[in-house]
Amino acid sequence: AWWDSRPPLGTDIWPASRLSIDAARVVHSGLVSDADIRARNLECLTKAFAGVSAADADQMLANYTEDLILEMPYAAGLHVLEGREKIRKFLHAAFKTLQFRLRITAVHDTIDPEMAVVEYVSEGVAPLTGKPYGNVYIGVYWFRDGLIYHVKEFFDPTLTAEALTPN
Repeated sequence: AWWDSRPPLGTDIWPASRLSIDAARVVHSGLVSDADIRARNLECLTKAFAGVSAADADQMLANYTEDLILEMPYAAGLHVLEGREKIRKFLHAAFKTLQFRLRITAVHDTIDPEMAVVEYVSEGVAPLTGKPYGNVYIGVYWFRDGLIYHVKEFFDPTLTAEALTPN
């Protein structure tokens, strides 16, 4: 009802206990909109993908938190990696076996502006075999303070294995 959306009589603001404003969104006494948060996060993701395209783990990981969690449920071997330094070691090896560019094809916003579901494709090569590599991905990304802190990435591991298998 209309009376539920108005502050208590005699005041022109709601008590802090009644507000549902996330403190992290208050910046310089103003509010950051969900659209601004999403734009910042997409820019962060685009920079991370540029690091992948350059096969540069340091450039990529500059856009992630120290306590990063990377989940790859369909990957061969490790399915969950935790910590930016552990993931850096993994990426240094991975970028020697596969080199590719990532291109975002769709971004699906969620109710939480600090989370996005992203569709993307890769195009590249497996240097050890010379075979082309391409895949289709769906990634669920969680952001904190403008950096990525959790990724759950789904892709077709058979396409990866095919590119890495010599003729």
